[in-house]
Amino acid sequence: MPGPATTLLIEGTFEELADELAQYIDTLKKSQGDESSAIQSAITDMLKENKKDDVLKQLVMGSQSLNQAPEKEFIAAYNLLIHLVRQSPNLPMFLPKICAHLSSPITSSPANGGGLALSVLSTVFNTLPSDHAELRYHVLLAVLRVIRATSNFETLRPQLKQLDAWLEEWETEEAEDRKLYLAVSEVAADAGEDEQAYTYLLRALRTFNSDQVSSQEARDLSIRALKSALTHPSHYDFQDLTDLDSVQALRNSDPIYFQLLEIFNSELLDDFNDFKDEHDGWIEEVGLDGQALNRKMRLLTLASIAASAAQTRELPYAQIAKSLQVPSEDVEMWVIDVIRAGLVEGKLSQLKQTFLIHRSTYRVFGEKQWREVSSRLDMWRSGLESVLQVVQQEKARFAQEKGDEQMRVEQKLEQANRGGNRGGKGKPRAMIDDEMD
Repeated sequence: MPGPATTLLIEGTFEELADELAQYIDTLKKSQGDESSAIQSAITDMLKENKKDDVLKQLVMGSQSLNQAPEKEFIAAYNLLIHLVRQSPNLPMFLPKICAHLSSPITSSPANGGGLALSVLSTVFNTLPSDHAELRYHVLLAVLRVIRATSNFETLRPQLKQLDAWLEEWETEEAEDRKLYLAVSEVAADAGEDEQAYTYLLRALRTFNSDQVSSQEARDLSIRALKSALTHPSHYDFQDLTDLDSVQALRNSDPIYFQLLEIFNSELLDDFNDFKDEHDGWIEEVGLDGQALNRKMRLLTLASIAASAAQTRELPYAQIAKSLQVPSEDVEMWVIDVIRAGLVEGKLSQLKQTFLIHRSTYRVFGEKQWREVSSRLDMWRSGLESVLQVVQQEKARFAQEKGDEQMRVEQKLEQANRGGNRGGKGKPRAMIDDEMD
C-alpha cells in the first residue's frame, strides 16, 4: 500500500533493460500460444535511433502478458517496466495503461494475484515524484479497484487517515474528490464495512456545490445514502442527512423519500404507520426492508417518549406498550433493546411495572425541544429562587440570633459591673492611726 517515498534501483542501461524485458514478454506470449509476438525485434531499430517513447509504447502494449508471469517473477518484471517508463518525460502516456493491466486478474496466481498487484501499485505510487499529483491520484484509484476485487479492506484501513491530506496536497477538484470517496465507499460496502461505506458516501455528497445539488448524480447518491441510513441496524441519528443540501433537494424531486426521512428523523410509530397506509407497498417496491424499518421505528419511538418523560423520569409499561403497539409482555424486551442501542439509559422496575429513566436524548432539537428546555429552566430557576430565599431567611435568622446573643452577653456584663460597684461603696475604708505608729 502507499507509504513513504521510495527509490527503485535497477542496474543497466535503458537499451539493455528494454531489450531484456521485450525478450521476456515475447517468451511469455509464445508460452501462451502467441507465436507471432516479436516485440524484441520491433524495438531494435527504435533503440538504435534513441526513440525511447516508441520503445515504451511497444513494451506497455505488450505488458498485459506480464499478468501471466510466474508468481516469483511477477513483481520483478513489472518493476523493470516501471523503471523504464519513469525515464520518459511522458509518464501520463504510459502509467494509466500499466495501472489498468494491474487492475485486471493475475491469471498466473489467482490466490495471491491481488497481493502481487498491490505490491507493484504501491511501488508505482511511492516512486512517483511529488509533482505528478494527478498520476498518484489515478494510481490510488487503481489500488482501490484491486482491493475491491480481492475484498482486502484491511489493507486500505490504515491508509484512510492520509486520504484527506493527499487530496489537499494534490489540489484535486471536487469531482475528483467525489470519485475517490465513492470508490472508498464501494470498497467498504463490498467488504461489509457499512459504517465506513456510509461515512465516505456522505463525504462524496458534501462535494456537490449549490448548482449541483439537484443534479441526477446528486439525487441518486442522496437516495442511496438515505436507504443506507434507514437500513443500517445501528444508525439512529439522521441529522447528518437532513443537513445536506442534496438531500434537502429530494423534497422537490422525490417527496416520498423525503417524507420517510422526516418520519425517521423526528416522528413516531403512528406517523410511520400512516405513511405506510398512504403509500401502500411503496417500501417494498423501492427495495427497503419493511420489517427492519418497523423495528427501528419502534426503538426511535421509545427513545422519544423517554425523552418526553424526562421530568418524571418514569415510563409505565402500559404507556410503552401503547406507543410501540406491542403486547405488554414484550415491553421489557423492547426496553432492553433500546438500552443496548445506546438511545436511553435506565432500569426496569418489575414491581412497579415502570421503566426508570436515567438518561435520554432528543432525536432532534427544534422549537418543541427548546420550549421544553425553557420550561425546565423556569422550573429550575423557580426552585433555585426558593432555595435562595430559604438560605437568605436562614442567614438573616442566624444573624439576628447572633445579634441577640451578643446583646444578652453585653447586658450580663453590664449588670455584673454595676453589682461590683455597689458592693465597693458599702465597705468602710481602713483608717491609719498615725499616732499608733
